[in-house]
Amino acid sequence: MRVEIWSDIACPWCYVGKARFEKALAAFPHRDDVEVVHRSFELDPGRAKGDVQPVITMLTKKYGMSEAQAQAGEENLGAQAAAEGLDYRTRDRDHGNTFDMHRLLHFAKEQGRQDELIQILYRANFAEERSVFTEGDERLVELAAEAGLDAEAARTVLADPAAYADEVRADEREAAQLGANGVPFFVLDRTYGVSGAQPAEVFTQALTQAWGERSPLKLVDQGDAEACGPDGCAVPQH
Repeated sequence: MRVEIWSDIACPWCYVGKARFEKALAAFPHRDDVEVVHRSFELDPGRAKGDVQPVITMLTKKYGMSEAQAQAGEENLGAQAAAEGLDYRTRDRDHGNTFDMHRLLHFAKEQGRQDELIQILYRANFAEERSVFTEGDERLVELAAEAGLDAEAARTVLADPAAYADEVRADEREAAQLGANGVPFFVLDRTYGVSGAQPAEVFTQALTQAWGERSPLKLVDQGDAEACGPDGCAVPQH
């Protein structure tokens, strides 16, 4: 069975949702027969590569909230990440364009290192002091090498703006065709869809239902869950 996950490195709910899905997958009896593929979805595709701003500033402008409200939301996200065993810096993170990261992830998929790279990118963006946006291509090359990719090959990919660009755009078009207007969005064997950073129990239900079934994509019965969309990420207030 194949599970496709549409996500963005800038999406905190994708970071949390991946951990919750993996918790369910680890307990799934057929986990060794599940292939996980990460698909591209940019939350801010119109942002220029050099346009980087603090996360708190981005949140206040996008949602019209105060800095105190934005910071409270970040603290809540940090607590939810911690509950999944994830590190999360609630202060002094920044926000920028993720297109080059998505291009690298498609290169990593060809090398069989996609999951390793996306987890390293998440960690670098949400947990580390160094920025994935302001240090240039060499920071991404460093992270790619940490994921087991050839540094020079990664550098070559980043130097060519056309490399894997079509693959990123194809993923984004496909997300729209499937009805995904926010991330994370999980598609199980093109049979079931799960939207948002659902609890692990919802992913367990989806894996169980999707196993061995073949039918048109339909959303698993689920309640509301936090997700990121074209207008940004939901900011928890409590």
